[in-house]
Amino acid sequence: MYFQLAPKHQAWDTAAGPAGPVEKSITSSGDALKNHQRHFRRATHALCALGLATLSQIVLAQETKRDDFYWLGQINKASAVINTEQGLLDKAAAPRIAKGLQSVLAAGDAPGGKRPGSVITFEPLLIEAAGVEATLLHAGRSSQDMLATVRSAIQRDNLLRLAQQLRSTRAQLLQLAQAHAATIVPNYTNGVAAQPNSYGHYLLGHLAGFDRDAQRLQEAFARLDQSAMGTTVLNGSSWPLDRERMAQYLGYPKTVDNAYDAAQILAAEMPAEIGAVASSIALHVGAFVEDVMVQYAQPRPWILLREGDGNTYVSSAMPQKRNPGLLNDTRSNASRVLTLGIGRLITQHNIPPGMSDSKPTRDSTAVVDATLATLQSFDRVLKGLVLSPERALEELNLDWTASQEIADVLMRKYQLPFRVGHHFSSDVVGFAKERDIKPSEFPYAEAQRLYAATVKHEMGVENGRLPMSEAEFRATLDPVAIVNNRVTAGGPQPREMARMIGASQQRLAQEAQWIAERRKRIDGAMQQLDRDFARLAAQ
Repeated sequence: MYFQLAPKHQAWDTAAGPAGPVEKSITSSGDALKNHQRHFRRATHALCALGLATLSQIVLAQETKRDDFYWLGQINKASAVINTEQGLLDKAAAPRIAKGLQSVLAAGDAPGGKRPGSVITFEPLLIEAAGVEATLLHAGRSSQDMLATVRSAIQRDNLLRLAQQLRSTRAQLLQLAQAHAATIVPNYTNGVAAQPNSYGHYLLGHLAGFDRDAQRLQEAFARLDQSAMGTTVLNGSSWPLDRERMAQYLGYPKTVDNAYDAAQILAAEMPAEIGAVASSIALHVGAFVEDVMVQYAQPRPWILLREGDGNTYVSSAMPQKRNPGLLNDTRSNASRVLTLGIGRLITQHNIPPGMSDSKPTRDSTAVVDATLATLQSFDRVLKGLVLSPERALEELNLDWTASQEIADVLMRKYQLPFRVGHHFSSDVVGFAKERDIKPSEFPYAEAQRLYAATVKHEMGVENGRLPMSEAEFRATLDPVAIVNNRVTAGGPQPREMARMIGASQQRLAQEAQWIAERRKRIDGAMQQLDRDFARLAAQ
């Protein structure tokens, strides 16, 4: 009997595939947001009226709105407010400049409005709206520090989206690990059945890899989360700009310390680091998928995808085949992430400092979007897996994956040198495989004979007697007992499984707080800036 890892459900495939009524409504609302993304508040209110505006959807809409044009607008708002208060901008001219900026931003937010993403295309609109005096906002600034800040702000939002999805995927892995803490399955090394293990322990192993990806993401975020504003091109400006306050208005906890580093080194380095983080995630997804994929070559696999829901499809010529389309798609998505991620390195390779080859936000965003698609597809894999504990145990008992335990018991309990015990176990396995004998059927008399021969050859001991009774010999080959009797820290035994599951739950809770705190800080800074700028424009 196959055990289903998750309740049967209609999976939501955003590319193609069935969706339930609620999911179709969400998809429809998502399309509306895409078509009217410049009217975020109105779209959000409509979603709320439908009862569908979850926090994640609102956040996604906000991040979609936060494009290059949006951040150029926020930088100009902050420059207007700060420089007016510090006397760097004529207080008499400031309200008119602010009103002109308001009109440019409002026009950009209107359907079909111009939303230029570079300084040299944004500024003419500002001059047209407020006169050439509006370029006083550009004092002590350059497109170098402005675009470095725009790009880091967009990448910052992207990394928070990725962090949220990675956390969701890890939570799904943890849920399966809890459900299968006591499910015993074969594990493989070098493509060959190696030892019995708890499937939950195996999943926690994969989870540990994704946990490190989350750590790498947070570390990359910290390096990205610095304001370049005020560094101008590469060595600052003669204008006494308040870099710290500008950073606070844009939601940054600090500034980039070295002015040359800001736009010349760090800004070009971060796309490569984001690509590396994404590539690591893709490698972990691919490893898991391939481990499941090999089961499809077996006539009686112990784990596979549940048929239907777009998980599998029937061969056009061979009616017996159920091809694992979802596994293939997930692997293909992961390969695309690796292609894009490595591309970030290649684009940055062998160019002078500060060149813009690797800087455009669209390329870094493409890496993140591809990684999100990969993780979402991987989530569907996890939810679509079905496992047969009986078949897994049968495979273990058909092979000699428990043979190392014989050598371990002989050494631990009877002080036999491990290598001697290993040779004895190897002789047992060789004898059995030549005669197609299963572990449960191995003659105890043959074990005694082989033991005597081994200790004579290895240690010169005559008439050596196997110290294990027949009952102990057979119990030692029990895969379930092997797993439960492990005592190593980090092993699959129940006590260690409970400890590791608890630690994983704590990490996920801490990460939820980490994401929420950074979203709150950035969103709060935007709200404060908008309020202060509105007061300036109203004068």
